[in-house]
This record gives sequence, C-alpha cells and structure tokens, in this order.
Amino acid sequence: MDKRITEQPSHYDHLEQMSVEQLTADINNENMTVPAAIGKALPAINRLIEAVERKLKNGGRLFYVGCGTGGRLATLDTIEVQNTYGTDGTQIQAVFPGGIGCLTQTRESREDDTENSWQQLLDKHVSTDDIVVGISASGTTPFVLAALRHCRAVGITTGCIVNNPDSPIATEADYPVEVITGPEFVTGSTRMKAGTSQKLIFDMISTTVQIRLGRVEGNKMVNAKLINNKLIDRAVRIFMERNPQYTDYEEAKTIVLKAGSVKKAEEQKR
Repeated sequence: MDKRITEQPSHYDHLEQMSVEQLTADINNENMTVPAAIGKALPAINRLIEAVERKLKNGGRLFYVGCGTGGRLATLDTIEVQNTYGTDGTQIQAVFPGGIGCLTQTRESREDDTENSWQQLLDKHVSTDDIVVGISASGTTPFVLAALRHCRAVGITTGCIVNNPDSPIATEADYPVEVITGPEFVTGSTRMKAGTSQKLIFDMISTTVQIRLGRVEGNKMVNAKLINNKLIDRAVRIFMERNPQYTDYEEAKTIVLKAGSVKKAEEQKR
C-alpha cells in the first residue's frame, strides 16, 4: 500500500491557532462522517456477523486480534458483553500484544511482533470451530496480519475491520470489513474517526449476535448479571413488567436475586 488514507494530511491546518469553539466544532463535523462510512460497509459487516453467529451457535468462539486503540476497544467489548448478556469470558476473547494485562502500557512497538499473536491463539487452543477477527486501522499491523495468515494456513475462518481499502490484512480475511473514514483531524491519529468506527462496529457485532443467540427477549437484557444495585433494580423492574402477577417489589427482588437473572427466575417459576 503506497498511500494509506488514514495517513493522509488532515483537511484542517494550523490547529494550534484555533479556538476551543473551532476545534470542537470541526472535530464534531468529522465525527459525523463516521456513521455514513459504516453505512456503506453494512453488507460486509452483516456477512461477518452471520459468520460469527454460525460459529458461536455451534459452540465456537470469537477472537479479536488487535493493537493500540482497536485492541483496547475490542477488549472492552469482550468484558462488557459478559455483564450485559450473562455470558462467560470464553465465548468472545481478545488477543492483545503481550496479553490483555498489557492494555494500559504504551509500548506500541509490540504491534510489530509477528509471533506473539499466533502464540496467544495457540495458548487458547484456537481451532477451526472458531473465528478470528483482526482489527487494524491501517490494515497493515504485523501483529494482526501474522495472526490471520497463520489462521488461514490451518483453515481457521478469519475476518477483519480495517480503515483503508485493499489492505494486506483484508486480503487475509474471509470476511473483510473496510470502513473508509478518511484522513484524521490530527493527521494519522487513528484513535479518532477510525477508532470511533471500530467501537460502533463492535457494538453492532456483539449486540446483534447476542440477540440472535437468544440472550435478549423483546428488548430487555433478561440475562444480565446482577453485579450492582443499578442492575439489580433494572432486573427486578423487568421481571415485574414481564410477570405482572408479582406486584410486591421486595418479593420480586428476592426471587430474581435467588435465581441470578430475570430469565432464570422465570424458568424456575414455571
């Protein structure tokens, strides 16, 4: 790739001379272009989601492989999906340079490691039952590219989310997603629009897949974990709404807490 769009000069210059009002307005204007870019990629995103759904329905797992912003956002999604939908930590996992224990470190040189990503996948016993999705704004990150190449060599299904067209990583993906967000407000700072697009797509993938797997009913998180007062209260209110025969809040709360989730409480009451 001779010219990556994500590395092209910003459409704005002399940023240091701008007022706060100018900076925030222009950043916001750039951010508003992201949903449109995702809209153009929806067919590819849908194909990737369908592939993930098939794997998970058959007992397989989804592995995200990424560095920097993309890797951190992917890891965030793997954590949040557990509480929101009551899944365990094995169904969707993230592979980050050096392991997720390195998330808060800033040694971005690790993205050039071409062995660590595949070794982490091997340590997790990755197999053809699984799907591995690489995340890379540039579409060239060696850590990610190496993982996808290894996967394809042994018949493991691959996908990717990138922000440049015709990238090496997309070439290695069975289900490539290219979201062309254009030059960044600060030249090359792909934690901005590219990162925003990645976060929105992670939300789409995990939410859609969990709905399709039956972890949502109606529009309610009936399998959410009861880990704090806010979530307990939400679960009790959902339970009472779905089961109007229970009119006493404390009684409903006792039932839900004993069962561990709205769904389990309803199953036990049948």
